[in-house]
This record gives sequence, C-alpha cells and structure tokens, in this order.
Amino acid sequence: MLHKELLAKELVSRREDFAEFASLQAVDIDLFLKRLVSLTHDPEILELIRNAEGPGAIPSEELYSNGAFSVPFGTSWSNHEESRDWAAGVLDKRTTFAADGSQLYVERETSLPVGAVQIGWFENPHDTSKGYEKNVSFELLTPKALLEDQEEPLNPETRVGERRFHAEVERTGEFLEKHRGWRENNERMPVAFFDGTLLVSFSLPQTSLQQSFLMAMLGLVAKSQETGVPLVGYVDRSFAKDIVTMIGILEPSLSETTLYDTTLLSTATTENKRLLKQWGDRSIYCESKRKGLEMFIDKATGKALVGFCYLQTTADAAPARLDIPAWIFSDGLLDELINVVRAECVVGLGYPYALETADATALISNRDREVFIAALREFSAREGLEFSVSRKIASKARRR
Repeated sequence: MLHKELLAKELVSRREDFAEFASLQAVDIDLFLKRLVSLTHDPEILELIRNAEGPGAIPSEELYSNGAFSVPFGTSWSNHEESRDWAAGVLDKRTTFAADGSQLYVERETSLPVGAVQIGWFENPHDTSKGYEKNVSFELLTPKALLEDQEEPLNPETRVGERRFHAEVERTGEFLEKHRGWRENNERMPVAFFDGTLLVSFSLPQTSLQQSFLMAMLGLVAKSQETGVPLVGYVDRSFAKDIVTMIGILEPSLSETTLYDTTLLSTATTENKRLLKQWGDRSIYCESKRKGLEMFIDKATGKALVGFCYLQTTADAAPARLDIPAWIFSDGLLDELINVVRAECVVGLGYPYALETADATALISNRDREVFIAALREFSAREGLEFSVSRKIASKARRR
C-alpha cells in the first residue's frame, strides 16, 4: 500500500531538484532548437552530417522542399464528429492491420518451467461488405522447449519473450504477403502497424539471441519492400535521441544532454516556439543512422533501410515516433501513410485503433494467469506428473 502522505512530503522536499532539472533542460532546448532551425539555411551542414560517423539522423530532402524541420498538418475540425468523418474517408475500403502479443512464464510459481505466448491480431478492411478479422493464436512452451537446444545459456523466460517477438513478426509478415499486389487489384494502400520500433539494435559482439531478433526484423522490413505493402513501427513513448545526436555532431558542446527527441520537438520555451504545434503536425522524414544499426544500411547505396518521423497524435502529450521503411518515402507513399496513422489515431482517441484492438485481443490478465496455473495443476494430476505450486506464491495470490 502506498502512503500518500509520505509521497506528498517527499515531493515537497525534492521540489528544488525538479525545478533545477527543468531549468537546465529549458536552456538546452533553446540551444538545440536554434541549431535545428539553422539547418534549413546552410546546405553544407547536411553534408557534414552525412559524413559523420553515427550521426543519429540524416534529414531527407523534405528539409529544403518543406523549408522547415516540421510539417504542419494544416487541417482542423470544429468537433470530434468532423474529425471522425475525415478519418472515415481516409480509411474507407482500406485494410489496416496490427498484431500484438502477451506471454506467461510460471517457473517461479511452479516446479516446472512452463511458458505460453498468445498473439492477437486485428485486420480491418473498413468495408461494410466485408467482415474484419479479430483472432488469437496460443502456443504452449514446455520445459523441453525452454531448456533444450540452447547454443548459449538463457533464462527460460527470455526464451518466452523471444518466441513472442518472432510470433508477432511472423503474423505481420503473413499480412504483408496476403496483400501483395494491391496496386494491380486497384485496392487502396494497405498498412501494417507494428507495436514498437523497427530498428532493433545491439552492440557487438552479438549473442545468437540478439541476432535472431535482428534478422527477424530485417526480414520483415525486406518483406515490406518486396511485397510493396507499407509497414510502420509505432512507438507511443519514444526515448530515442537520433535528432539530438545529429545536433550534437554540429555542436559537440551540446552532445552531453538529458534531452530526448520527443522533448525537443514538443516543448516551447521563452525564445522558441514548439516545433510540433498542432495535432497532426509531424517532423520531416529522416534516415536513421544511429550507431549499432549498421545492419540496417543498404550496402549498395549506403542509405538507411529504415527512417523515421515524429507525429503529434494528441493535443498536449509528446509526439509518437514512426519507424518507416525507406522504400515508402522513395516511392512517394509517405504522406498517404501518415494520413492513415492520423486517421487510426482519430478513431483510437490518440492511439492507433488497430494496435489498441490487437493489444486487447492478446491480453493475458492476472485472472488468466491463475486459470493457466490451475489448468497445469489439473493436467499434471490427471496425467500422473509431478507438479506443485509454491505455497508462498499461492499465499501472495490470496492476499492480492
């Protein structure tokens, strides 16, 4: 139980820490924003960024064609009904998709290490003549699956997380393959949402587990390009610092900072206006050239396979980060893709409805966990297997 009076007392006693931190950040934000604005006035700066090692981000040609680092949405509505009408027009007869996963691991509660992965997905054609698909798959991970055939020692729970990630990627890949040829079929551009970043990065040397994550995501990005079906990685609360790193290349004195990209883009100061001012505004598209992402570089061209932009999806919170395969920008599909994301966020009240639905479909609750353990107990008793539940865990479950 949290004691509110103690929390309130602690907050008051730490007030100066919060105030000092906010004051220092405001100074940094002013300096960073000034440097960011200056990018549009000196094309030679862009060459300096391109030639730097691990610059974080490289602005696309949108920087000069747009004349600023931010791209205003330029559309507003008088009420939510008007916004929903706009979203309905964007999504009408357009198929959107999202997959998400939940997992269970009960080694601490039971004498047998057992895991499970549940993947939920939502495919919506936005067509009254067709039904949507909302479904789940469930996979049990036995002690044999969790403990055997390990190239390196792994916590069994890590194995469960690995299987969940691969299952989400596989289900998304199936959607991409299914909608190959949408242009030839005169369909509206479909869009697959991935819950999280597309830019899986690990420092060298990499373990086989890390490589499996990396290769799975690289395969998904490649499949998006090969099938011609757009994919977007949606990060609701990003702590990336790619833009901040880029500015640090230009001003080494600013390289040590506590700022994140989202803070920089969504904060107004006394000297600078907020870059993403209104709902629907976005940053320009940038190549992602963060250190550790060398596998996401096209060896033939030296360009990044995935880029990003930030999108203001709520009135006052930090913007969401969108990881977007580079081919989408090259093929001129970026604006349409961004509008689909905006429309999904209108329906989902600030968060893509497809992702929200997939998450709710996949969710495994605490009550589900109890049902899972009870089913294991009954199965073990019926089959004559040795199985027990920790008394401590059972006691905690009763008290909570």
